[in-house]
Amino acid sequence: MASTSLSGANNNGKFVPSDVSVLQKHVFFFDENQDGIVYPSETFRGFRAIGSGLLLSTAAAIFINVALSQKTRPGKFPSLLFPIEIKNIHRAKHGSDSGVYDKEGRFVPAKFEEIFAKHAHSRPDALTSDELKGMLKANREPKNYSGWFASYIEWKILYVLCKDKNGLLHKETIRGVYDGSLFEQMKKERESTKKQAL
Repeated sequence: MASTSLSGANNNGKFVPSDVSVLQKHVFFFDENQDGIVYPSETFRGFRAIGSGLLLSTAAAIFINVALSQKTRPGKFPSLLFPIEIKNIHRAKHGSDSGVYDKEGRFVPAKFEEIFAKHAHSRPDALTSDELKGMLKANREPKNYSGWFASYIEWKILYVLCKDKNGLLHKETIRGVYDGSLFEQMKKERESTKKQAL
């Protein structure tokens, strides 16, 4: 379901993430109607679909859409609907992050591997809570407080939702977040669990 087109649109009007931008694929999960725009209600439902509670889903929808909307809508008048335009999601990239996405939203394998080479001390393929904190601290850019906060929130949510029973956040889980595949997997697992409970 990908296109090499940088415009992100196909012939039938549906948005298709660019093959070049893995960051678009990361965000695309939340675009329910595949129109290339993510509204707070879609962000909320996306978080609910992957198993987040009401409070976290509400907070995520507000925080993410308010923080990213205008950055992805350059030159447009601010909208109180706080839409995020996926084709421009690379413009919302913040500082003090891991560098795994470059300025165009492309995946940088060396930076991904660097996370574990530098910070995974207990196991080479996973991060503990303390190792994750160490990574966040190491990535801080001086006085980039908004970037510090954004990185902390992103990784904290990931850790809470995806750590295993031993408190480890695994390498393949983190890779799945970067390419967007983890969200679909979590949604399917949640749906399967619901069916089994009936």
